[in-house]
Amino acid sequence: MDNHEQDEHSGPRVVWAVVGSGIGPLLLAATRDGLVNVVFHATDAVRDRALARLASRLGGEPVEAPGSPLLAEAVRQLEAYFAGERRDFELPLDWSMLSGRAGFNGQALRELAATVPYGTVVGYGELAGRVGQPGAAQAVGVAMGSNPLPVVVPCHRVVENDGGIGGFGGGLETKRALLALEGVLPEPLF
Repeated sequence: MDNHEQDEHSGPRVVWAVVGSGIGPLLLAATRDGLVNVVFHATDAVRDRALARLASRLGGEPVEAPGSPLLAEAVRQLEAYFAGERRDFELPLDWSMLSGRAGFNGQALRELAATVPYGTVVGYGELAGRVGQPGAAQAVGVAMGSNPLPVVVPCHRVVENDGGIGGFGGGLETKRALLALEGVLPEPLF
């Protein structure tokens, strides 16, 4: 094994597991710095694409390690969230998978995580204003679409200013289910 994949003191660079959730299987990946990726609808094909992206961006081959201490707390907190027992995530986050993490995308996602609590929503335009870019609602949409840590960094809480639900990388049914879980929308009928 080369030095990029693993060293004897720190183990693999990226560990991952697929876990069940109230919205289907999620792929969780973590580094020593924190949770680095959450991927919706983690079927085999989606999982394989996500692992290839992780390997390409972070170097080394991600290692399946469902029992890893690097993932254990994220799994515990997500299970509690989907059971309705947790409203906030307290996890170290690794933003390595976010393009432009120091730029607008990173600012918008960090502002979202810090200021839009469970059970509330914010408009794309309002969030743009909060990061000092009024009029950049479309850029906020792009930032939300680039979120490598959905659910934990709650991009599902960003909606259209006119009350529309807006888009969502995990699909609109998933967005509706997350908002229903948080009491923002009525539970879908089917």
